[in-house]
Amino acid sequence: MIIHNHGKKTYMWVYRNRPLRSTHPVVLFDWQPSRHSEYPREFPKTFSWTVVTDGYQVYHKLAKEHRDLKVAGCWVHARRPFAEFIKSVGQDTAKGSIAQEAYSMITEIMHIGNTFDDLPVSDRKKQRQLVLSEKVDAYFAWAKQKYSQVTHNSTIGKALAYSINQEDYLRVFLSDGHIPMDNNYAEQAIRPFTIGRKNFVLIESSNGAKASEIKYSLVETAKANMINTFEYFNLLLTEIPQHMEDKDLSFIDDLLP
Repeated sequence: MIIHNHGKKTYMWVYRNRPLRSTHPVVLFDWQPSRHSEYPREFPKTFSWTVVTDGYQVYHKLAKEHRDLKVAGCWVHARRPFAEFIKSVGQDTAKGSIAQEAYSMITEIMHIGNTFDDLPVSDRKKQRQLVLSEKVDAYFAWAKQKYSQVTHNSTIGKALAYSINQEDYLRVFLSDGHIPMDNNYAEQAIRPFTIGRKNFVLIESSNGAKASEIKYSLVETAKANMINTFEYFNLLLTEIPQHMEDKDLSFIDDLLP
């Protein structure tokens, strides 16, 4: 997300884990002065993980550098340009179009995939491979065929090209039941900051950006864990002042949301 700091564009990176039965949701905001690869490069050094993201090339570059980092594509991002085209021309005009057909195919794949969410991981993987592999194959075969029939620089040409170029990453979910088909969890965590950004317009200092990073991380993690944010911050503002002279800061671990 772009934010303005002293008239310059800076960026808030957002990371969110997928909440599973054995883990708590964690949302981390990380303010950085640019979208350079050095920033996300530092974050995953101590993790073995799969990042579900759009087609931003920085993550693909990092995956080649780290054996423990895998990139999976987001199907919502693959569907979005078709949805935006349909919205721009209207439902009636879009009927029977390539955009409508692509939107319908991707929506069906995602809808079926969502029905497997409550299954154990191993069963989810089996069902994805049994039911969805064929539909995913059909979508990419169709997309490549249609791409050869349209102007590549057109809106639909670019939308098809996105899917085709991201094919390897969009297929990753089929081989691992842990991996979601989209990064909606992160998108949901970003939304409150996006709304807030419209109100504060710009952040005047780096310290202000860092303060926002901490505040939003705490608030969104608390919300993700179904914690009342007012009561939680009341607790923080009550407990932390009692430890201002402490050299041992381990008490903070007990206050994490």
